[in-house]
Amino acid sequence: MKEYINKLFIGSLMGVAMLATSCSDNYLNTAPTSSVGTSTAFATTENAAMAINGIAQIMCYQQFSFSQGYCGENRIKSIYGEYPGQDFVYNIMSPGWADIMNGDYYTQASSAYSAYPWYYYYTIIGNANSIIHNVDDAEGLETEKEFIKAQALSFRAYAYSQLIQLYAYRWDDTNNGATDGVVLRLDESTGSMPLSTVKECYDQIYQDCEDAITLYKSSGLDRNSSQVWLPNINVAYAVYARAALNRQDYQTALTYAKLARQDYPLMSNADYLSGFCRPTSEWIFGSYGDGTENMWYWTFSTQFSCNGYYANNTQYGAGAIDKILTDKIPNNDVRKQLFLTADKFSQFDLTDPEIMNQTYAYFTGDDIWYAAEDYILSMTPSGLEDAYQAGYFYLGAQLKFWVFDTPGVSYLCHIRSSEMILIEAEANYFLNQPTEAQAALVELNATSGRNPNYTCTKTGEDLFQEIIDYRSFELWGEGFNWFDYKRWNKDIARTGIPNGGNVHAANATTITANGHSNWTWVIPELETNYNEDI
Repeated sequence: MKEYINKLFIGSLMGVAMLATSCSDNYLNTAPTSSVGTSTAFATTENAAMAINGIAQIMCYQQFSFSQGYCGENRIKSIYGEYPGQDFVYNIMSPGWADIMNGDYYTQASSAYSAYPWYYYYTIIGNANSIIHNVDDAEGLETEKEFIKAQALSFRAYAYSQLIQLYAYRWDDTNNGATDGVVLRLDESTGSMPLSTVKECYDQIYQDCEDAITLYKSSGLDRNSSQVWLPNINVAYAVYARAALNRQDYQTALTYAKLARQDYPLMSNADYLSGFCRPTSEWIFGSYGDGTENMWYWTFSTQFSCNGYYANNTQYGAGAIDKILTDKIPNNDVRKQLFLTADKFSQFDLTDPEIMNQTYAYFTGDDIWYAAEDYILSMTPSGLEDAYQAGYFYLGAQLKFWVFDTPGVSYLCHIRSSEMILIEAEANYFLNQPTEAQAALVELNATSGRNPNYTCTKTGEDLFQEIIDYRSFELWGEGFNWFDYKRWNKDIARTGIPNGGNVHAANATTITANGHSNWTWVIPELETNYNEDI
């Protein structure tokens, strides 16, 4: 077990310092790599910056200790963020993933599903700790050291904020933070260490963000605007806002969400319809996705892009949105154009098995099939291959995520300014400032042009439901849904096809918020067998 833990923390610092063999010349000094030599990684600030790049690659790189597809945020977004949530429908794949989607793995300590996020995020933390504790001695400008340390602190705060959501109770259930959190490793040690409390974990996340922000400011530096895979001060603000929202510290969440989206204006409608495969004006943080670092069949987009390998070569599709959610959204909303929603097929009786399969919700009648094909072809962004070439068209099928190269090459977004506006709306609601919450929704939906006719005068529970609906709709497929429902302490209740939804019977169930150990993933055996202090 000790060998496993040591690999977890230092694995990505083994190898050579340069990345000439992994990237084209154009990306030699900017594209992520996870291979950095321990003896040279911190000799200079240039090499330390390469170690920061290494952490960035961990977030989109196959972790070979696990099976195919365990590629950092790729896996977190799908298995942990969307599959078990309210609004992601996986059609013909649903029965095979029912145990994950219905929360049956939370308490299985020997499962790879419980082990993977722990392994992955502590790999980021271990590498960040090495940078934090060594970069001060590197040869280079003091401002460069400050900026690199700030980036490492941002990565560490991000990783801990994810771990605490997965492996600890939601704040409502922690007795004001007194229950067990996760292991707070803040140095390069790998020995046994007890769990810290949830409050101690959030305090550390706050401190990391504050220290990072101070260092970003004193350094006077910023990343290149195209390098969305590297943290900057806006990423630190955003991580701070997220953590505060989860901790129900709403004034702090509001303050830092506003700061996070400065200089990251909402994207235009044209950009919204362009495929979510390249950074736009509102991408604060994401993962590198050019073909020079192609992960082939292990990327998020291979499986979940509408013109990726799965959708164009198999019957699996690329995921669909919950019909009950989209029925609430006005038809003139530009975002609704990204889904095969029922309003586009109002001339057809979707309860007729000759029109739509009543088990998996794919279109079977010739007329509706051709209507769907025509619509899909009309939505293909310029320069990209057509979607769903395999010919399986599902009710609610998404046209949001695309690839610009095969089988699944695209950038992957982690933080957008739209999310920050939604944090502002939610924080204002809980601060009993309904007018400000309404204004945030209007800015997101009407001022942006996504629905110019949108207005909001709702109050009380109706306003909160409006925030839930538009957060779920805006961020669909981006890995938030399960985390949100856990934070909200809200049951998941999925509607099957016979009852007017589009969810397969295996997943058309209610998952109570207080069930499955309050949706808390058990700490994996690979940790508890080694760490005697847990």
